[in-house]
Amino acid sequence: MRQLMLAAVALLIGTSSSWAQGHMGSPQEQQACRRDAQRFCRKDLADDNAVQQCLQQHRARLSRSCQKVFQGHGM
Repeated sequence: MRQLMLAAVALLIGTSSSWAQGHMGSPQEQQACRRDAQRFCRKDLADDNAVQQCLQQHRARLSRSCQKVFQGHGM
């Protein structure tokens, strides 16, 4: 039983760290655009490239903080 628990914890840690590394942008940039992504791009949330394209399509309607992220990257 203990070995099973340790294996489950190891699996969860590995999954969460690989997921975190897979997202584009710094944690601060992600936070700045999180609400906009949830509002405009909900169907694309699993794909960072699709979210970026979606946010660019809605650029005029983005929050100031998210607009600053795109401006900071020259977009």
